[in-house]
Amino acid sequence: MTDRDFLNHLLKRGYFKNHSKVIVALSGGLDSMFLFHLLSTYKNELNIELVVAHVNHKQRPESDEEEEALRNLARQTGTPFYVAHFTGRFTEAGARQFRYDFFREVMRETSATALVTAHHADDQVETIFMRLIRGVRLHHLSAIKEKQKFNQGELIRPLLSFYKSDFPEINHFEDVSNQENHYFRNRVRNLYLPQLEKENPEIRKAILEFGKEISDYQTTICELSQTIDVEDLTQFLSFSEETQRVLLQEYLSYFANLNVTREQFREIHHILKTKSQYHHSLKNGYELVKEYNHFQIRKIRPKSDEISSKSVLDYLNQVTYEGYLFSFGIPLEGEDVQKISVSRETSIVLRHREIGDYLIKNGHRKKLRRLFIDLKIPLEKRENVIVIEQFGQICSVLGIEFSDLSKKTKNDIMSTVLYIEKIDR
Repeated sequence: MTDRDFLNHLLKRGYFKNHSKVIVALSGGLDSMFLFHLLSTYKNELNIELVVAHVNHKQRPESDEEEEALRNLARQTGTPFYVAHFTGRFTEAGARQFRYDFFREVMRETSATALVTAHHADDQVETIFMRLIRGVRLHHLSAIKEKQKFNQGELIRPLLSFYKSDFPEINHFEDVSNQENHYFRNRVRNLYLPQLEKENPEIRKAILEFGKEISDYQTTICELSQTIDVEDLTQFLSFSEETQRVLLQEYLSYFANLNVTREQFREIHHILKTKSQYHHSLKNGYELVKEYNHFQIRKIRPKSDEISSKSVLDYLNQVTYEGYLFSFGIPLEGEDVQKISVSRETSIVLRHREIGDYLIKNGHRKKLRRLFIDLKIPLEKRENVIVIEQFGQICSVLGIEFSDLSKKTKNDIMSTVLYIEKIDR
């Protein structure tokens, strides 16, 4: 394949249409060096500004020399170069966490909106096979995504459709430790897959198709479950046990870093089926809250942080809450200022969503959970919405919906305006 073939692939897939500044993770190996070659050579055609991020893991004598060579390469191409040195006890998982934490820092410092890595089809095969050996849930056997959310931007893997053998030979560094079988991935790459290829020469293709098929099932389940209010236990428990498990697994996948074990998953499912009211701490700062026919999984908010949990705003006062400035009756100017009609008769309460919340819309009560489903609001966003309450009723769910309570009437002499400006940009 020629460089042009790869460029046409990048343009056809439109990886960078929403990005002007991107970070390329450059290790020095063939795959990342080829990716850097493509992006730096065709940055004008791709309409991107490039930044290099390199992690020196300090595990080999050549590491410092390679860092200097990559720094010189970046200098020659006029590309900003950022480097981090790994410290502490080296493990595969620890090194990976270190790398991505560093990439996040570089994204914040440079205001880049995309991180680009050189993962390819062989990486995809190895990852799926490793997960299968480890015994993960079916949900985690799906293929690595070409694009996913990352640090307020995107993580893009534009070479996932190609095998390493598709890349032309260019100057790069060989990591001799890749031939050692101390690490799990190396054993998969050097021992297990070559052995399986003796049984089936197309085993890599078969594993890729397996991962894609699981991804298709996951997408289908995700789309179909959008019409189901999983948090409504009357609806949830009306399905078979098998469907309940699939729906619950899909629901849990929306909570970053939760990653419950099989035993914890069974415990959560049991609680939903048998308990009437229950507060249950999960892991990584999450909790399960069940009240009769409804439940939520949410981040545990510190009880001492009263401002974060609830804020009361009086007439002719201002308060900041969750990255917004709320001004009760005192005008704010600007194109981005939101306005809500409220009454000056009583205080306004700013808070997060609670179980059982509803607002009045066109004279009818509408549960917030039903509203979020109808409007296809992502689960992670539902947890952080700001509810504006007055007279014990919801006036508005900020940025999502207004209630009848916020409608200004001609004969309401006590009406005024709540001005809202986002200050945490």
